[in-house]
Amino acid sequence: MVVIDEATTRVREAPPHGKIGMSTAWRITDRVPGRTMEFRRRTLDKGAAIGVHRIDHDEVYQVVSGEGDVTSDGVTRRVAAGTTVYLYAGAEVGIAQRGAKPLALTIAYPLAMPVR
Repeated sequence: MVVIDEATTRVREAPPHGKIGMSTAWRITDRVPGRTMEFRRRTLDKGAAIGVHRIDHDEVYQVVSGEGDVTSDGVTRRVAAGTTVYLYAGAEVGIAQRGAKPLALTIAYPLAMPVR
């Protein structure tokens, strides 16, 4: 078992896949030895986005607060708190903050190989 103090995993950074705007990331599982998945939180500031990119694994975005537009293979849908998006391996995906409040997400996906 590994117990993680999320406060120690918090970083301010531009979002991945295009560095569109700024965000706060909680890289919750980064220091877990032998892990086979990633589990993270990210809050996209106003106007920020995780740019469209191909994923090689299934991935889940859970919207905790705010609103955004999620894209998968050219189809875009509005999402808000209480929405969970399941994205499939091989898709071109991304998500952008929309609305007045930052977009807070929980993100989970498997790794190709365990991290040592």
